[in-house]
Amino acid sequence: MSIIQNSKFKIQNFQRGFTLVELLIVVAIIGILSTLLTANFIGVRQRSKDAHRKSDLRQVQSALELYRSDQGSYPNAIPNCGNPLSSLMSPDCSSATYLQKVPIDPNGSSYTYTSNGTTYSIVSCLENGNDSEKDSTNANPPCDGVSGFSYTLKNP
Repeated sequence: MSIIQNSKFKIQNFQRGFTLVELLIVVAIIGILSTLLTANFIGVRQRSKDAHRKSDLRQVQSALELYRSDQGSYPNAIPNCGNPLSSLMSPDCSSATYLQKVPIDPNGSSYTYTSNGTTYSIVSCLENGNDSEKDSTNANPPCDGVSGFSYTLKNP
């Protein structure tokens, strides 16, 4: 009976665990999943920044249309980022504010604004090359060094 007890004792002491191959497979699967999720996260951030840029440009566009309706023409330049877009009204010398703060690009740069008084264009550089609203041809050199994709709003 002591032989049977010894063999049972040896079987009970046998430790079970994961083999090295099983651990390597799990680590490889986790690495692949984290790579896919990180790539997707970067795309979401790019689309989010581009949506922010488009929203900023639409706000500036609305302010410019209000400015033109009061002043009769578009401004030749817009103020630096963070400053208000306003004008001095000539009849009663009061100041009208059309935009509290000129928005800044999410990357910290300014939007490109050009105007001759009767027309204007505002250009932003997009990060997402698959954006459906990007310009069909990128004729704007400021975006060539950044991403190569631009988004332009013009007067209606």
